[in-house]
Amino acid sequence: MSESKPRGGWFHKASPSSFEISDAHLQKTLGVKEMLALGIGTIVSTAIFTLPGIVAAKHAGPAVAISFVIAAVVSGLAAFAYAEFASALPFAGSAYSWANVVFGEVFGWIAGWALLAEYFIAVAFVASGWSANFKLFLASHQLALPPALAGSFAAGNGGVIDLSALFAVLIVTILLWRGTNTTARVENVLVIGKVLVILIFIGVGLTAIHPANYVPFIPANKPGTDFGGWQGIFAGAAQIFLAYIGFDSIAANSAEAKDPKKTMPRGIIGSLVIATILFVTVALVLVGMFHYSKYANNAAPAAWALLNSGHEFTSNLLSVVALVGMFTAIIGMMLAGSRLLYAFGRDGLLPKFLGKVNDKGLPNNALLVLSVIAILIGSVFSFTELAGLISAGTLIAFIIVSLGVYALRPREGKDIPVPGFKMPLYPVLPALAALGSGFIFYQLDNQAKLYAFGWFVLGLIIYAAYGARHSKISR
Repeated sequence: MSESKPRGGWFHKASPSSFEISDAHLQKTLGVKEMLALGIGTIVSTAIFTLPGIVAAKHAGPAVAISFVIAAVVSGLAAFAYAEFASALPFAGSAYSWANVVFGEVFGWIAGWALLAEYFIAVAFVASGWSANFKLFLASHQLALPPALAGSFAAGNGGVIDLSALFAVLIVTILLWRGTNTTARVENVLVIGKVLVILIFIGVGLTAIHPANYVPFIPANKPGTDFGGWQGIFAGAAQIFLAYIGFDSIAANSAEAKDPKKTMPRGIIGSLVIATILFVTVALVLVGMFHYSKYANNAAPAAWALLNSGHEFTSNLLSVVALVGMFTAIIGMMLAGSRLLYAFGRDGLLPKFLGKVNDKGLPNNALLVLSVIAILIGSVFSFTELAGLISAGTLIAFIIVSLGVYALRPREGKDIPVPGFKMPLYPVLPALAALGSGFIFYQLDNQAKLYAFGWFVLGLIIYAAYGARHSKISR
């Protein structure tokens, strides 16, 4: 009994050396190029082909571009904090491991548990988006899957399982099973192809723009709703936040980075800047091609817009490359999520088999569990519900990491290495980053907040009943 009872307690702070030793067996194979590809591939994912249309129809109208900018600014502030932490403490698990070091184990668990929800839901969301684009591509060729295999049972319409989404997750699981080096090479190629097609969409879409579709640029608010006006813009920014969580997936793999002091800041900030430019441009082109109301409940608006503006070949090209390119986001999310589950198992907060690695140093037990849970979540929630739920966990982690800079900075150069990047305008920017994330969280719909609260309570119960008793860090 005495062996399982932790001596440090819930607020025990982990030693940086404990994580360094635990992660020593992970292969350092990822450089700046690979991190940029991972970040861009994850950020510029299903979201760039889906969210501009969904958010324009549901919240912001043509002002969806402003929603993307607001989400990018708040994400950028948090990205500065992530870059400093990842440079100083390049450990698997990102926010979970960092909060463990600077705040204590229970705060690390809260941050990690919030991110775990993000990854579970994000994998299901991206796979659902892949499925939607695949079905649109089939429909353009007068083909269709049987209704029972074309959608999850939660979506209704006679669906039993979304076979396309299941296929997407299984393909990525097999790829990641082979190792990060192989995956990184595939990711680099896919990202280049996807960016080229995005540029083609922008070029072709510019020829089909109708200026009248931009008027009014900010629609009037509909009383009692979160559509129109600045209320709609902020509500849109809250939903769009899921698009920018890719830089967290970079941080989650910092234990496998070459020269993390340089690699991590360049990968995190560089991928966010490039992705924001692409998002805003695609959003402006998309709402210019058709009235924003046409994109309501359309999970593949970019391909639809091209198809219905007479560019069938380009629509098919975009659909094919989008289908292939969306794998980059699934790769990034599953890579990061499996490393987080591995970190929980490594430290005893979840069953220890999750912290086991194979003879190649790969945490494939965690990868398998993540895959199964993501498939189950995709069977329960619809595409639009998943889009609204992802942001909540991310924002909680952003707040903890941003405030964590205040605890990190005094220890740098003492028991924590001096990072290769420091958050500028300290101590002002960390506070602004936390406040910005808190404001976006407040803008989430009530369902997302309710699910986030339920997940938070469940996490504390699991920690109290299992994690605190089996924690290796506290001992």
